[in-house]
Amino acid sequence: MIHPSISDLTSNNNVNRYTLVVATAKCARIITEEYVKQRECAEKIALKDGDKKSAVTNLINKDYRDEKAVKLAINGLHEGDFKVIELDGTEKYLTSKAPEAKEAEETEAAE
Repeated sequence: MIHPSISDLTSNNNVNRYTLVVATAKCARIITEEYVKQRECAEKIALKDGDKKSAVTNLINKDYRDEKAVKLAINGLHEGDFKVIELDGTEKYLTSKAPEAKEAEETEAAE
């Protein structure tokens, strides 16, 4: 079972389950496309270097390589890496933290 659960993601916001499923699917598609791009680049580099299989896996982002796209999408939605944009243009984050608080944390971590 993937954590956070659907009830955790929908409890704090006005996002229904259908919206959550569609957002997760779109995020998973983005993650899968990024994995494919990274894999293609890694394979091209490996062919130039003499077809080293271990080099291919090392060149791909560890998260994309080791985790399932849906799990990464759910975690990304929960952590605020992705946002849900409604038809009327309003943006919703499925995290308890505001985007400004997350940016402040990242700035502190970088320093």
